[in-house]
Amino acid sequence: MLIVEIPTGADIISHLTKELTNHGVRQGAIASVIGAVDECTLSTMPRGDASQDIVRTYTEPLELFGTGEVRDGVPHIHAVCGTEDGTAVAGHLHMGRPQHWFVRVYVLPAN
Repeated sequence: MLIVEIPTGADIISHLTKELTNHGVRQGAIASVIGAVDECTLSTMPRGDASQDIVRTYTEPLELFGTGEVRDGVPHIHAVCGTEDGTAVAGHLHMGRPQHWFVRVYVLPAN
């Protein structure tokens, strides 16, 4: 198992992609993403057209967990984030940035 700690201020996807390349991981399962971020961007699909994305950026502290996969060296993460009032927001994670907390990604390489 590869455990990737995301540095403070770094973007989860960018940093994870670099670490996957450094470790030669081209395929695998992202077993867990755990931590908290100060901002993130998630997307979902509109009901009438699954080929489109609704992209939303959140600029508030959010608890974060997720899972996903690595295909051809590219991480694909689906995440659920908890807001201050206990509401959950979810979707495909495009960007996430921890400032005050940690984020760890646990990857099971398949290659």
